[in-house]
Amino acid sequence: MPRISVPPEQDPLAYLWGQLAPELTSAAAQMSDAIYHRSRLPLREFEAARVRIAHINDCNVCRRFRTARDMPGRPEAPDAVPEDLYEHVLDPSWDGYTARERLAIEFAERFALDHVAMDEEFWARLHAHFTDDELVDLAICVGWLIASGRVQRVFEVDNACQVPLSDLHASVAAAQRA
Repeated sequence: MPRISVPPEQDPLAYLWGQLAPELTSAAAQMSDAIYHRSRLPLREFEAARVRIAHINDCNVCRRFRTARDMPGRPEAPDAVPEDLYEHVLDPSWDGYTARERLAIEFAERFALDHVAMDEEFWARLHAHFTDDELVDLAICVGWLIASGRVQRVFEVDNACQVPLSDLHASVAAAQRA
């Protein structure tokens, strides 16, 4: 049961992001749009980091979400990321990951759980595979994913979502334009 009062005809997740605190949630929607549509990270790397954060946040919506499938207008094909990538995110040694995908998972985990423990050895490994622009992109994406997933989890709207994931983003955007 959500920790906010939601009218019975409303989807709790869409209501939270589309109707409450509109001065902030409209800005949050813009940030979400930027993360999902303007990140220059390859989709597999983005998804590896995103789904690791979903597990850390314990956000059910985020775990089920598939960016290529559920985010309208994402430029890459829905089959660009095999389901195996999602299934093995808790085992970054899986041989289906590239070095960059493994590092994206590790970065997301460290950023969320122990950001001050990112030592020089870790940064050397990151810089061997990512440009500074890519690292800033990854950090902004991970930071946003932590924040938005935790908002959903704190208010317990991550289990209550009734809207199909493919319709959720459009529903929130429409509510904020109204």
